[in-house]
This record gives sequence, C-alpha cells and structure tokens, in this order.
Amino acid sequence: MEIVEGIGIGFAVVVAAILILFIRRALVTRSGGIIRLGVRVTTVLDGRGWSPGFGRFVGDELRWYRMFSFALRPKRVLSRKELVVERRRLPEGQERLSMPADWVILRCTSHHAPVEIAMARSTVTGFLSWLEAAPPGAASPRVASQDWPAA
Repeated sequence: MEIVEGIGIGFAVVVAAILILFIRRALVTRSGGIIRLGVRVTTVLDGRGWSPGFGRFVGDELRWYRMFSFALRPKRVLSRKELVVERRRLPEGQERLSMPADWVILRCTSHHAPVEIAMARSTVTGFLSWLEAAPPGAASPRVASQDWPAA
C-alpha cells in the first residue's frame, strides 16, 4: 500500500509542477508582444549554451523568460537604449541541431557586454524596427552594420 501512495504522491507533484508552468506562462504572456527567443547563456563550448524562451516587449525593454522555469521575473532584461546589434549570422555546427532551421543569430552588446540572441528570420525585422524606434530628435544608430549577409 505504501508503494501505491508514493506513486500517487509523485504523480500529483509532477502534475502540479506542469500546472504551475502553464499558469506562469499564461501570466507572463497575457498582454501580448511575445516572440520566441533563444539566448546564449554560456560560451564555454562552441555552439552550445543556448536556452529556449520567449521575449516580451515592455516599453523600452525586451524581457526574456526561460521556457522551463518557475520564475515570474525575467531572466534577462535588454534595454533598447543600451542595446546595439553588431552582426547577424546563421546557426553553425552544433547550433543547427539546437534551433529551428529558419532562425538567425544576432550578436549584440548591452552594458558593454556581448549577448547573443536567436530568433526566427521573420521576427528579426520586427525586432530591428523596435530597436531602431526612437522619439523624434533622439535618433542614434542601434545597428552597427547595414551590409549584413543575406540570411
């Protein structure tokens, strides 16, 4: 009887964890402005260290939430005022195995620290438009180079 109770408790814990993940995602994504977005969290091994998630545009910030996390707060916040896109590239080597085929990787700097983000090719245009949008008279380059290779 104790084994059956243990299995039942374990099953209840797993169901509760899955339910919490869905509730968390619903709370974070409730107001729209969401994109699928991968962020490279470590560069120890070439082509590895990518974490899936989603980004939410809130004013001048892009808030990135890990897909498989219980946290209600974003794991990383990128400010439009401090973010500059340095280059754009296609996934290489191991990266091609960890992300969809139509994704593009953008190497950016934020707070003078590099950050790599990956998103669908169709999302890049909207992201760059958001990044370059500024109030009248406050124009400054947010994209380091306009002569990117075709992705």
